[in-house]
Amino acid sequence: MMKTSRRRLPQVRRAEKRMSDSSGFSPVANVADIPEGAMKCVAVDRRRVVIARVDGRFHAFSDICGHRNAPLSRGTLTGHVVECPLHFAQFDIRDGRLVDGPVSADIPVYEVRVADDTVFIRHLL
Repeated sequence: MMKTSRRRLPQVRRAEKRMSDSSGFSPVANVADIPEGAMKCVAVDRRRVVIARVDGRFHAFSDICGHRNAPLSRGTLTGHVVECPLHFAQFDIRDGRLVDGPVSADIPVYEVRVADDTVFIRHLL
């Protein structure tokens, strides 16, 4: 019998299980882990979420492009627009709105808070 292993992307970091407070936010990264203009993929509630830092603010959005489930974390970030690496769909990371491309659906975005050099996002449902 052949053993199969699950391949993990190196940039994925699991969010801590504990909740920071009763508001439903969990710590997902240190502020220093995400330089200006960069993205980092994390796992929250078993879902892949991208944290991006643009103009000093943090944004969180789904890592899954609605067209062929491509990982947006492997795409390019230009200002507030992330581009899918497979078919070049573009999304505004502030509200998840589709800007251009072969899909018709927006991507989910999540609420972000920063406290004590830690980035938190609200638990997903």
